[in-house]
Amino acid sequence: MPSFIFPFSWTKSLSALLAWMLIWMAMGVCFVATAQPHELSAQEQYVQQWSEEAVYQMAVHGIPASITLAQGILESGSGRSQLAAKSNNHFGIKCHKDWTGAKVFHDDDSRGECFRSYENASESFQDHSAFLKRDRYQTLFELESTDYKGWAKGLKKCGYATNPKYASLLIQLIEQNDLGKYDQQGLALQAERIAFAEGKNAADAARHAVLTNPSKSTVQRGRRAIQLSERNIEYILAADGDSYPELAVELDMMPWQFYRYNDIDRSSGPYQPKSGDIIYLQPKRKRGDQAWLTLRPNESVWQASQRCG
Repeated sequence: MPSFIFPFSWTKSLSALLAWMLIWMAMGVCFVATAQPHELSAQEQYVQQWSEEAVYQMAVHGIPASITLAQGILESGSGRSQLAAKSNNHFGIKCHKDWTGAKVFHDDDSRGECFRSYENASESFQDHSAFLKRDRYQTLFELESTDYKGWAKGLKKCGYATNPKYASLLIQLIEQNDLGKYDQQGLALQAERIAFAEGKNAADAARHAVLTNPSKSTVQRGRRAIQLSERNIEYILAADGDSYPELAVELDMMPWQFYRYNDIDRSSGPYQPKSGDIIYLQPKRKRGDQAWLTLRPNESVWQASQRCG
């Protein structure tokens, strides 16, 4: 057989090529062997666990889901603080004089401060929503429910926390964890609830809820149809025999809220709403949409204020 003799330089190049191929193959094997799935951080785990609850609270109460999640992460150390782990208090809400539930004592701004304790974490989220619907925080509901920066700054201004950096910390958590997307989910769920109440197409309801907020948008709460005005304020229509104390029990509110939100002077004694009267469940806007308002025949200024919100 004839023999073939390869030039030395060519043989050397081939050997070098094979060597590099072996090296790259070895590196690939090492990469596959050492690659690990992404391990969720404590914050990511918290968001994964509680985002659905935050979205639901937004759909029902109008509090941005991003704010709820960011506050939960910050106040509870992503659910790992002693207060959250042992007492299910995810938002650092203290007892205050009107709290009648379970209590636990922790050092905070002072030693041995009283904090609320809950049966489960879901109760903490529900109470957080109720807590923010107090009169102290009502200016927040004049903001868009997707304006998380405005809400963060408003919470600090209203005195939710003493940390001077509280607002910036919330905003940072929201942006780092892309929590704004849950606000969009909250709007979508709110639209679905409206659609269910009215028998509408969910997509159409979402479009109207975001762009026009028609006054016919309703959500059923017990036997009450909670309507949403064009200015995004919850209200009901009074029925025969309604009274503020009874409505307060039925709607889980305080009687004084009805007086204040509807511009009724409490000093004149108990007020009896008439059937069909608009009763606001949230503060009316401080400014109108128009510079001038024409009163209807026999309409009082108060009635016009109720009509326009």
